[in-house]
Amino acid sequence: MATAEKDLPNLPEDSTSLKAMLRSLLAERDREKQRADDLHIQNLRLQLELARVKKMYYGPRADRLNSSSELAQVLLDFGQELEQRPIHPDDVPPASEPEYELRRVKRRKGRRSLANFENLPVTTQVYELSAEERICPTCEVVRQESGAEESWQIEYIPGHFERIHHVRKKYACVKCERSGETPQMAVAARPESPIDKGMAGPGLLAYIVASKFADYLPLYRLEDIFARQGFEISRATQSVWCGDVADLVEPLYRRMAERVRQSHVVATDDTILPMLSPGKTKRARMWVYVGDPDHPYNVFDFTLDRGRDGPKQFLTDYRQVLLADAYGGYDGVVAGNAITRAGCWSHARRRLSTPKKRHRKSRARSWPCCVPCLP
Repeated sequence: MATAEKDLPNLPEDSTSLKAMLRSLLAERDREKQRADDLHIQNLRLQLELARVKKMYYGPRADRLNSSSELAQVLLDFGQELEQRPIHPDDVPPASEPEYELRRVKRRKGRRSLANFENLPVTTQVYELSAEERICPTCEVVRQESGAEESWQIEYIPGHFERIHHVRKKYACVKCERSGETPQMAVAARPESPIDKGMAGPGLLAYIVASKFADYLPLYRLEDIFARQGFEISRATQSVWCGDVADLVEPLYRRMAERVRQSHVVATDDTILPMLSPGKTKRARMWVYVGDPDHPYNVFDFTLDRGRDGPKQFLTDYRQVLLADAYGGYDGVVAGNAITRAGCWSHARRRLSTPKKRHRKSRARSWPCCVPCLP
């Protein structure tokens, strides 16, 4: 304040000079403000480009760069393009838009929410002092109960095996036996077994199948788990049981496949599935066919290779829309049929967000006509 008051006598006295000085200061302020806006826009663009580069280097496998040299080349090209780019007016954020702030996720204090805690069965364990411990060490008088401390604990009890002894009582007519006539025998019915004359119960079969196909637990690990629980079941026996369950649920599988083929749009894709074989593991294929919301089923189909015969056989009676990637084998599936082929935007994203040199020209030409924006 003292410096400002000291400089006041140096100001010009006439209004014309004061106005000129004020206009000069206002112009300088506008230039500094414009420079700050330019730097802010450049910072935003750098952050955006850096995020894209990080995605290409650390992101999904299909979008990554192959080496650090490719990353350096991308950064170099980005720097050269940035110097030549003019600032677009749309890149300038409006004055009323608040600056983005990173919000921290607040963690709730106390115990985590346990959805089904109240529905669990309760086992109460009571802990009491012995007769000797109840005697007061000071006056040697027996102490009386004055309350209890309570706490909760969640425990897991592993599954165990049980033998179910089925006894079917037989009933005969005594009168027929005494008269010498053919006795009328009757045997009480028992629950039907999933496997005819098999020892595995439905609960054991369901556990083995769910562990293998839903939890991806190999049969040799199940063999070790069962051995620790007191009853070993060889992996060969479990494999036979899995085949028997597959035969049992095959009508349900065919019904699900029929419902999927009634969908207006069927989405499909395939993935490599290693298959054990003598000498060397083979690369088989697992195809998935997903129905529309009116037929919400995911049906899997196994083939030994990626030939078009697999989807062609599955979609023999299908006449609507097939949603798939740019694999050329689908051309033979839809050729000559009333199937409309649709392109997958998730696969098209790779063409739009990854370097062009990573894609062969033959693959670029194989994209279907429903993605016209591809180069």
